[in-house]
Amino acid sequence: MAQDVLCAVSSCFFWENGNKCGADSIYVVSQLGNEASHSSETDCKTFVPKS
Repeated sequence: MAQDVLCAVSSCFFWENGNKCGADSIYVVSQLGNEASHSSETDCKTFVPKS
């Protein structure tokens, strides 16, 4: 599991100095329902499809 979660949205309540996310958990969604093939189809920039 990731040790550091980065966030570039400084207006978010969970944003911390150094572009860190201070939330206890992260919720990633697909714009297409439950499936995605590319990061552009998600709200997660580090998305990599399962092989």
